[in-house]
Amino acid sequence: MASPAQPVTQLLQAWRNDDQNALNALMPVVYDQMRSIAELYLRAENPGHTLGATEVVHEAFIRLVDADAGWEDRAHFLAIAARVMRRILVDHARANSSDKQGRGASKISLDDALVVSSELAGEVLNLDEALTRLSAVDARKSRILEMLYFGGLTYEETAEAEGVSPVTVHRELKMAKAWLRRELGNSGE
Repeated sequence: MASPAQPVTQLLQAWRNDDQNALNALMPVVYDQMRSIAELYLRAENPGHTLGATEVVHEAFIRLVDADAGWEDRAHFLAIAARVMRRILVDHARANSSDKQGRGASKISLDDALVVSSELAGEVLNLDEALTRLSAVDARKSRILEMLYFGGLTYEETAEAEGVSPVTVHRELKMAKAWLRRELGNSGE
């Protein structure tokens, strides 16, 4: 019996081989998952926000189609999608930030940082800078945070993308979150 990931992997491989029909078949499958992720991020957004789930997903699709990545499998695609969604959220925060340096920003949890509004733009930028610093110290921990929080991947999907066990993902996530709390000066989560 084929796993749910297998058809996606097959479509990605066919797309990589310039099969336009594969891209057309893949889009609805991936679109729904990415839309769910975007809705989760933006659910707590204040009314009147300037970034919606549809915009996030459409921009992510445009960037992913133009990425010309050698998609290996579903996990690889979702890992890259996580990175693209992070960039979209950070770019949006930068555009809406009245204080580019984040001076006077309040402390928020990692989960709260995913709700992008003009009020939280500085915090998202601070989080992005901290993740960049974490990447320099431990790239895998940074990628795991990115996949779980910005990409909405499960522990299992993240483990598959990183080639490690879900237990390792959990352990790395705990250490990465502790590092970020220290780095951001945020003791509460």
